[in-house]
This record gives sequence, C-alpha cells and structure tokens, in this order.
Amino acid sequence: MIRKCPTHSYFRGDVCYCGEPGALMLNDEQTERLGRFISGALRHFPDDLGLAMNQHGWVDVDFLCDAMKVRYRWANKEKLFSMIESDEKGRYQVHGKKIRAIYGHSVDIDLDYPDNTLPELYYGASREEVDILLEKGIKPIKQRYVHLSTSPGKAMQVANIHSDNPVLIAINAEEAQRDGIVMLDATKHIVLSEEIPPEYLSLVED
Repeated sequence: MIRKCPTHSYFRGDVCYCGEPGALMLNDEQTERLGRFISGALRHFPDDLGLAMNQHGWVDVDFLCDAMKVRYRWANKEKLFSMIESDEKGRYQVHGKKIRAIYGHSVDIDLDYPDNTLPELYYGASREEVDILLEKGIKPIKQRYVHLSTSPGKAMQVANIHSDNPVLIAINAEEAQRDGIVMLDATKHIVLSEEIPPEYLSLVED
C-alpha cells in the first residue's frame, strides 16, 4: 500500500521511517492495478490510450491522468504521483508537465540519456541460453533495448528472477561503444544497449 506522511510525503508500507502511519493513498490492490496501467501506458501501448509519446518517451501528465481516470474512477493526479514518488526502483521520471518510463520500453523510441562510461557491463542468463547468446549475441526481446547491469551482483539478482541457476556474461562495453554500439546510462544500476554482437561477450567463470 501507499501512504502519505505529513512530514516526508509518500511511502510504501504501514508506517513511514519516522514512525508516522500517515494517510492511506492506495491500498494493495489499487497499487498493483495502477502500477500495471502506468507501466503499460508509458512502456508498451500509449497509442491505445490516445497518448502522444514523443521520440524520447515523454507523454503529457494531464493526458495520462485523463486516460487513467477513464479506467479507474478512484484515480487522480495525486494518486499517480504517490505511485511515482514512492517507487523504490525509480522507474519513472517527471519533468515539468511531462512524464516517461526510464526503461523497459517495447515501443520504438530513442532515449536521450548520457553515454555509458563503464568499461565493463554484465548480463545474467540461464545455463540453457548462454551458449546461444555467446554464439549469436544479445538481442532485445520484446523490448527496445537490451538491459545490462553495472555490477555482477545486480546482473545475478535480475537473472535469479527468471532462472534458478544463472550464469554471468561480461560485456566489453568500452570496445563495443568505440565500435559504434550505443549504450546509455538509465539508472546507477541499469545501462540500455542496442544489440550486442558476440565478439564483445565473455563468460564469467564461477
């Protein structure tokens, strides 16, 4: 659930870190339903909702709120911002009257983030798929970009969601970018990349 502390604004859980229970903004069901809606609207099907998304993934906040209220009569702009500001993963960005998802897009956009500066990045894969990836490279699957991790630990953490016994692939980002492959800093843990050919990949041994 999402609540609002009078001192520290929105938070998730029963009490704020200061001990204040706050006012209820969204219960657990509303939080899940509204989260799925916002993710879909800003990552996957803006056109279906009549949202004009620009080339960098931005849509108008008021238009998003209008579409949201058509689907959920209990929703409003404050509830939307309670979702965004309390999101622990920092998945969304607001600038003025515009909002966008930071990563996870399946729509064809070109994000205007700074270039990655780390010489090596990481990707966690299942043991069943690793040989194919090392042979053919890493391609986006149902997403605009490949999502890479900035540390081995984060890569394995992500991979553990989908595989019981993942393996780690290292990406020579410095060489790949020098050869023209675009890699963009999305968050401190996530780098977005175009397709990565196999010559930039290596298996990290246990």
